[in-house]
Formats: sequence, structure tokens, C-alpha cells
Amino acid sequence: MTAISNETGRAPAFTPSRVIILAINFVMPLATLVLMAFFAANTTAFLSLDNFAALISQNAAVIIITVASAMLLMAGYVDLSVGSVMGLAGVVAGLVFLDAGTVPGLLAGIAVGLGWGLVNGILIGLFELSPIVVTLGGLAAARGIALALAPNAVYGFPEAVVALGSGKFLGLGYIAWIALAVAAAAVLAMSITPFGKHILSIGVNPRAAFLVGIRVKKTILTLYALTGLSVGAGAVLIAARLDSAPSGTLGVGMELTALTAVLLGGVPFTGGRGSMWRVLLGVWFLMILRNGLALMNVGTEFTNIISGAVLVVAAGLEVLQLRLRKLA
Repeated sequence: MTAISNETGRAPAFTPSRVIILAINFVMPLATLVLMAFFAANTTAFLSLDNFAALISQNAAVIIITVASAMLLMAGYVDLSVGSVMGLAGVVAGLVFLDAGTVPGLLAGIAVGLGWGLVNGILIGLFELSPIVVTLGGLAAARGIALALAPNAVYGFPEAVVALGSGKFLGLGYIAWIALAVAAAAVLAMSITPFGKHILSIGVNPRAAFLVGIRVKKTILTLYALTGLSVGAGAVLIAARLDSAPSGTLGVGMELTALTAVLLGGVPFTGGRGSMWRVLLGVWFLMILRNGLALMNVGTEFTNIISGAVLVVAAGLEVLQLRLRKLA
């Protein structure tokens, strides 16, 4: 129970628990600045506009998929199939690129992601099946279909596709501009639209959200469809950047990367809270972490270990914050 002031009858502005919660909220911005300063001091290539521009282009798919995954998790739901669906969408797009051209390939890849997301949304949102079970099944099934369609990597796309992946405007890649536009749209959606408020309300209490008139099942279906759409878009963009769609490796680990960024951004696994700005900060933290370690010639295995440790720390801070909120 919170202590009450004898003079005013109101709770004090700050308690130890609230001070610690406030400090936790500053951990990620401070850690990001410290990490950037560390890499800037240890490698000359890090702190440059060219490096940052390349960094955004290389992670365009991560940005797009993470913002959609964040909205889903804010509602209290998760999609563990995004990496495998990304592989399937990329393979389908690549095959259609070779057979029918650029535009049909782009539409095919996006349609695969959207279609898979709609199926997830129907099973989870309308029929109320477990999101863990459904999306884990999707993780295995989508990768299997991708491997069956193209046991070997699909490559050699039309020039227009390669231009999409490598072209630049004002010094920034086309795919980077697309990712930034998606991120801005997500920030606006969560900040100023009723849809964003509905998402958070469902995450807090789905039953209460339903009783105040929010169409809970339709909203969940929409969120899974948006996640699938983002996966399809991310797949075609990364395939265009690589000029290849390897069925066995495209998208592998994407679900873990997106989930790590979302949790680093302060979104609890149970939903109900979250800021898209902080999620994007979490994405940026992961991007500069991997980029800086690569520039310092740190091996991939150690990068993965560090990324995993960061996820565990983020989860621990979230648990601590939840317990402190009960005391504040």
C-alpha cells in the first residue's frame, strides 16, 4: 500500500519504487548512447553518415517487421512464425520475379505474407486458438514449404528488382526510405489514432475492451494481417537487396530479433503497455550493437551470445519494473 501524507492526504510524488521505475526507463536511452560512444572510440568507420545509411538499408526488413510485431505484442499476442513466413514469401517472390517480372513478384511476395497473416488471425483471433501453438506450427510449415518450392537459392532477378534493393535517393537507399515511412506510420497509428488505443486496451483487459465496444476479435485479426503484410514486404525488400532468396536461411532468427527489439523497447510480454518510439530505439540499439561488433571483427557467435544476454537483461528489467509498479 502506498504511504499517505499526513498533511495533504495525497500520495507523495516520489517513492523509492517510482524512482527505480523512472531510472529503468532511462536505461535503454543511456545504454544506446554509451554503446555508440564505445564503438565510435574503437572504430573510425562507425560514426559516419554512410555507415548509418547502410545500416538502415541492411535492416529495413527488421524495422518493418518489428513495428508490426510490437503492435501485436502490445495487444498481448505474439507471432513466432515471421522468420519462416519471410523465407516463404521471399522464395515465392523470387520465383515469380524470374517467371513473370518485377511487379507480379512484388505482389506475390506481399500476398503470401498477408495471406499467412490472415490465416493466423482467423485461427487465433476468431477461433481463439493459442497464438504460441498456431505460430510455432507456422514456423515449421512455412519453412518446409519454402524448401519444397526451392531447395536451392533463387537468384538472378530482373534489373528493376536489383535497382529497388540497391538504388538511393538523397544518399539513402530506397528500401531505407520505405522502412522509415512504415516506422513513421506506426508511430502515428499508436500515438493519435483510436486503433492504437484499442490495441493497448485489449492488452490490458480483452473482456473490458469488448464491454466498452472495441471489436476485439476483428482487431486481433487485423493485427495478424498487418504482421503478415509487414513480413511479405520485408521479404521482397531483403530479396531485392541480396538479389537472392535462399529458402533455407532467408528470415532465420527474424522472430527472435523482432521480439528482442520489442522487449528492449519496454513492451511487456503480456501486453497492455508500450511506446513505438521506444520500440524503434530498441531496434536501433540492436542494429548498432551488431554493426559495431562487426566493424570490430567480433565473430558472429559472440555477437549472438551478447544479443541473447541483452534479451535476458531486458526481460529481467521488465519483471523488476512490473513488481515495482505493484508497490508504487
